[in-house]
Amino acid sequence: MVEWIISDGLTAYPEALAFMETRVNGIIAGEAEECIWLLEHPPLYTAGTSAKAADLIDPDRFPVYDARRGGEYTYHGPGQRVVYVMLDVGKRGHDVRQFVKDLEAWVIATLDTFNVKGEIREGRVGVWVQRPDKALSPDGSLAEDKIAALGIRLRKWVSFHGLSINVEPDLRHFDGIIPCGIADHGVTSLVDLGLPVTIADVDVALQQTFATVFATKPDPS
Repeated sequence: MVEWIISDGLTAYPEALAFMETRVNGIIAGEAEECIWLLEHPPLYTAGTSAKAADLIDPDRFPVYDARRGGEYTYHGPGQRVVYVMLDVGKRGHDVRQFVKDLEAWVIATLDTFNVKGEIREGRVGVWVQRPDKALSPDGSLAEDKIAALGIRLRKWVSFHGLSINVEPDLRHFDGIIPCGIADHGVTSLVDLGLPVTIADVDVALQQTFATVFATKPDPS
């Protein structure tokens, strides 16, 4: 069983870290169920284990937290659905790369319910959408904006952290960092794409598509 928790209001980042620590330890000990936690944070920046100091452009704009997850700098704030994924990756095949691909596929399936085509790009973390309404890139290709970020951490094959989908955040808040270290592409949201989508709509889509992507898989070992 996977427990789903949906929090109203804004959850402080230290509170979220403490909850994940406790829950992951419980899953490892066999004393707690796996958990998907849907929430929003107040405006803040988080630094992953690969974060570069130069990518924090405006360090005094919002609080900055050490996330202890993979990845670089990212922004969280109101209007963005944060999805913390506390799952037993061990019983899903002991394959970290496949688990990340499953997270990406889950985001793409969720976006597809709103007729948004999310895509993966080699060498770029996260999920991207093409922007034919924007000027072409310098190389003549279509402009692309990031709509979802991913970053995880594992302890004894149980995952922390997860992903975030931009529903209707203040996109100007991303200006204080170079998101995930990628400076030559923009950031977008479902509302920015012209869709009247709410956080609650995204929650429904996430729950509907979860089972199509995640399942207990045979352990190849």
